[in-house]
Formats: sequence, structure tokens, C-alpha cells
Amino acid sequence: MIIEETLNPSTDDFAAMFEAAVEASPMREGKVVEGIVTGIEKDIAIVDVGLKTEGRIELREFYEPGQENKLKVGDTVEVFLERIENALGQAVLSRDKARREESWVTMSKFHEGEEPVKGVIVGRVKGGFTVDLGGINAFLPGSQVDIRPVRDIGPLMGSEQPFMILKMDKSRGNIVVSRRAILEESRAEQRAELVAQLQEGEVREGVVKNITDYGAFVDLGGIDGLLHVTDMSWRRVSHPSQVLNVGDTVQVKVIRINPETQRISLGMKQLQDDPWNAAAAKYTPGTRHTGRVTNIADYGAFIELEEGVEGLVHVSEMSWTKKNVHPGKIVSTSQEVEVEVLDVDEEKRRISLGLKQVQANPWDSFTERFPVGSTISGEVKSVTEFGLFIGLEDDIDGMAHLSDLSWDKSGEEALKDYNKGDMVEAKILEVDVEKERISLGVKQLERDTMPEGAKSFGKGNTVTCTVTNVQPAGLDVTFGEDEVEVAAFIRKGDLSRDRSEQRPERFAVGDKVDAMITRVDRKTRQYQLSIKALEISQEKKAVAQYGSSDSGASLGDILGAALKGE
Repeated sequence: MIIEETLNPSTDDFAAMFEAAVEASPMREGKVVEGIVTGIEKDIAIVDVGLKTEGRIELREFYEPGQENKLKVGDTVEVFLERIENALGQAVLSRDKARREESWVTMSKFHEGEEPVKGVIVGRVKGGFTVDLGGINAFLPGSQVDIRPVRDIGPLMGSEQPFMILKMDKSRGNIVVSRRAILEESRAEQRAELVAQLQEGEVREGVVKNITDYGAFVDLGGIDGLLHVTDMSWRRVSHPSQVLNVGDTVQVKVIRINPETQRISLGMKQLQDDPWNAAAAKYTPGTRHTGRVTNIADYGAFIELEEGVEGLVHVSEMSWTKKNVHPGKIVSTSQEVEVEVLDVDEEKRRISLGLKQVQANPWDSFTERFPVGSTISGEVKSVTEFGLFIGLEDDIDGMAHLSDLSWDKSGEEALKDYNKGDMVEAKILEVDVEKERISLGVKQLERDTMPEGAKSFGKGNTVTCTVTNVQPAGLDVTFGEDEVEVAAFIRKGDLSRDRSEQRPERFAVGDKVDAMITRVDRKTRQYQLSIKALEISQEKKAVAQYGSSDSGASLGDILGAALKGE
């Protein structure tokens, strides 16, 4: 049974045996095999690889362009077996593909070991260049040519140089290489050696390689250091280009070395004495100095007193009279100005300066020429909800409160009579030089039209009123004689002590009521009356006169006795 199965294998067994035989055979398509050159016919080499037929390969595949053909009959060569047999019954062989296959295996080893390979840049393609790695082409992206952008790649083409393989994709036959990686690795090693030789505090000579907004990179001889803009000079430097140019040779001091990042910080101003060492003694509060405006901001102007020493004139210290004005409208950049030192903070390296302090204070001369009670004229600069701002002499402004505009009209009504640009006369009511404020009055130019008799009505007086108008909020009333009639108001809550009686509709126009004056505003000429306050006052008097807390009399008895007494 066993012999029968061996002599008559099944179809499946035969297929398995065939596949095993093929696997064991060195002759497989897609593999590199050895062959012997059996003949050369013109430009064709005939190669026998042990198949039933020979293969034919063009001679050009065995040598580089420009080289002499040294291939001869009997030579052993490695070729790539593309097909065991084509339609003509011939083996299809390729020396080029064999060379590429060999190169791919070699390149894979370099890639896995992260070792550099030799190559030659042979041409330009979209996005980069083609590199010949010795029989196999690779792609060199433009960004991987050098550490910095290269304008002319001509000198690099045609010469052998090292590359690092970044990526390999055999299915697509793609290899990506980098020349930049080699340069960076070499530079990193060189940088580490140079950094080890540097010491903080030493002075080196360097060349400015690049300038940015925040500083300049200086080449110290194979290694770059950063010279920050704040370390270029003790004085204010807005941009590094104000001090340096690319290519300048400069002396710099090594300020800091970071061994982990290998970053080097450099300084130029550290080669000079710090001007602040003597600034505090030189610029004492109260002293005056001449300086130059270096920068103007919304909040003030910076003044350079000497190289490396600046002070700030705050906007509030720029002018005695110009308020809420941008500093740029008072001083200009590079202008020479005299200033007074107000304060010095040596620890924070700050000096507060004053510009107005070196000028005569117009407020002093104004108060001498226009004392309280003087009459002055000016232009209305603005009309606000609380009064008028009036421009006076020497750019000084005064304010007339709405309550000081008219004797007869309310402040709100009086404001409607004025517009910006109007010329008005006013009396000076008060001057506060320290706070730089002037209070003005327009109505004070005229005699108070309130009758003298009305002025005798004071808080706490009881008056008999006549109702002139009934409102939901209370009563409009008048009191006094015909020639001294005063208007007043009784609020709803003041109509009675009894809340149920606090109803304005209980009253009619023409009714006579007694009330107490509870508030008098002489400026606004407004009186406020209260029936409730009068009732409470009368009750207190009655209790005090006709009864006491221990008499046993009721409040009704006491009030009844008080009324009979009246």
C-alpha cells in the first residue's frame, strides 16, 4: 500500500513536491544568480545560468558609460533572473537589475546600522535632486542638501560625498537620503568640542553671521552664540541693526553656557562698566538734567540721560495744563529736553522724571491774577450732564456746575442754554491749586432773585400750603405770602403718618394743608415738605405736655386734651 502510494502520488502531493523542489532550487525568478559568459555577439553577451536555454544581455549593462568593455568569454557574472523562459524559450536576464539588487541589500544594511553611504548628486528633479549610490538612485530633498538654504548647488554636483539614508521603500523602489544629517552630526561633534573649550566670563572675537529682531548670531570659530539685543549696549536698542551689520568683527563676552542644549549666550555691554553703578548718586530727586527723547508711549516718554541710563516722564508729569493728551503731541523722538528727577529706584533701575516741573506753574500766576471772586470770560469747551467746562487763560479749564448756572431755572434746564464754543462770563468761586481745579459760577454774576422773606423759611418750620397739582408721586404745593410765594413738593410717603392715608387722590387742587419743611437746598431753591413729620412732631409735644408713659392716659385722651388746649 505504501509502495503504491509512492509510485502513484496524488495531484496535491505532486504540487507540494514541485513547490518544495522550486524552493530548494537556486533558480528562482526575481533572484540574483551566477552565470558564465559563453559568447559575445556584437553588443550582446550570452550567459548560461544552468537553465535549458541561455540568456542574452546587452553589453552596456556590464560597464559604465565611457568605460572600456572588459567582459570576455568564460567570465563568471552575477545576473538577475527575471524569467526562466520567455515566449521564445529563452531565459530573461539582467545585469543592471542584479547590480541594483546588490546595491539595495547593501543600502539596507547601511540604513539599519545608521551608517553613512557614499553617493554622487547627478541631477535635479522636482523638489530635490537625484543621487547615485553606486548602481541605485536615491532622492535628495532640497531641504536636506545643507543646514542652511543653498542658492547654487553646482559645486556639490558630480563629486562623491557622504549621505544618510532616511527612508527605504522596496515595493516602490524609493530611497530618500540626506546630506544635511551628515553635516549636523559633524557639526554637533565639533560644537561639543568647542563648547568644552569655552568658559563663562572669557572674551572672544567673533563675526556676525545673522541678524534677527531679537539679536544677532556670532560665529566664534565653528560655533555660534546668540548676542541678544538687550546685551548689545547699556542704552536702549530698538533693533540689532542699529548696532551691528552682518560680517562685522566684534569682541564679545561669554555670559552663559548651557551644557545640555550647548547654547551660548554672549554680551557686548558686559565689556563696559554699568552706568547704573553711579546713577543713583548722580541723579538724585530734585536735580535737573538734559536728556534726549528715545521712545514715546501712550503712558509717557523715555528720556536718555546718558548712555545706558533712561528715565520715564509719565504723561501726568508732562504738562501743567494739557490733560489727556498723547505724549507725542508734547515731545518728539530725539528732542533734547530738560527734566527734573522725581524718584529713583536703584533696585529696579528706574528713574521717574518730570517735564512740567522745570516750567513755570501757570496755576500760581493764575491765582494771583484771578483770586476767588474775580470775574473771567472763556469759551465753553464741552457741555456735560453735570455742568460746563470753560477754557480760561494759559490753557487752564474751569468747571461751572449745573447748580451754579441760574437762580431761576433748574440745572438741567439751564444747561440747554449753552453750546460748545459759546463765550461766557463767570465768577471764580473756588481754586484748588494742588488738585488743579477751578469752580466757576454763572448765576453768581447776578443778584439772587429769591425774595428775602423766602430765605427765612428754614428746616423744621411749619407752613400752611396750597395744593397746586396732584401727582401719583405726591403733591405740588406753594406756601408763603403773595409777594414771597415758594414752590415745594410733598412726597406720597410724607402725606400722612398712617400708611392707609398716604394717598394723593385724597387731596384736590386748592386744598390747604399744614406741613413741616424737612429739606432746603439753597442752591437749587428746592423745598421738601412733610405732613407726616408735622404729625410726629405734634404727637411728641402733646405727650410731653399732657401725659407721660405712666399716667394711664390713652394717646387719644392726650391728643384730645392738646386740641382743647389749642
